[in-house]
Amino acid sequence: MEASFWKRWFGAATRFFLPARCLVCAGAGGDDIALCDGCRAALSRNLSCCGRCALPLPIPTPICGQCQRAPRPWADVWVPFSYAWPLDMLEARFKFAGHLAAGRVLSTCWLDAGPPPLMPELIVPVPLHPSRLRSRGYNQALELARPLARRYGLPLAHDALRRTRGTEAQTLLDAGARARNVRGAFVVQHAPVQRHVALVDDVMTTGATLAECTRALHAAGVERVDVWALARTPLPFDRPTPPAERIPGDAPARR
Repeated sequence: MEASFWKRWFGAATRFFLPARCLVCAGAGGDDIALCDGCRAALSRNLSCCGRCALPLPIPTPICGQCQRAPRPWADVWVPFSYAWPLDMLEARFKFAGHLAAGRVLSTCWLDAGPPPLMPELIVPVPLHPSRLRSRGYNQALELARPLARRYGLPLAHDALRRTRGTEAQTLLDAGARARNVRGAFVVQHAPVQRHVALVDDVMTTGATLAECTRALHAAGVERVDVWALARTPLPFDRPTPPAERIPGDAPARR
């Protein structure tokens, strides 16, 4: 009998006799996810937001003041969650502490949030710089994009975009500095033949990184780019992240 069968059998037996613990409160996890029902219910859905940048707002609006002042280069946006507890804690573990189980929880929650407004022809994750990829060991945007591609039966172009230079950690910069930091930092190394592409990232803050990637895809001939992100940070996002909000021992990430 194949080793893969026994591996699957052992994994199922382990989950039966030793149920998964919630990654947030350490209580008993759900039937299909390492997150208890209470912590899962605490995830903040981004239902009231700007229709152009998904910024959480008290009242939903087609376009917020910031988007009116600086038009966004993408066609549509899909960001199902707000960046708040407990999602922010899971994201920090996934992104900065190598906790892939937290990434699987986040992917499951994203899939359970429902389908995107419009299905694209191709999914493209936001890339990391090679030095950052070697340090982290994986690209969090790619890991979130894989389950989306499988669920919706879409091709995934993991190497369509390339980051040409390392940049300062976006988390330590205000909105204007973020835009300058990533300007010209992305190129298309394998031009997609599809006309409609979904660009995937984990967290959207000011949208500077996603905007630069969108412009690079447009320059390569892609007609329509939609932006998909797991979560959107609420205002204010112009302040640097204080040390207390980072995981102890984690160095700021270059992306």
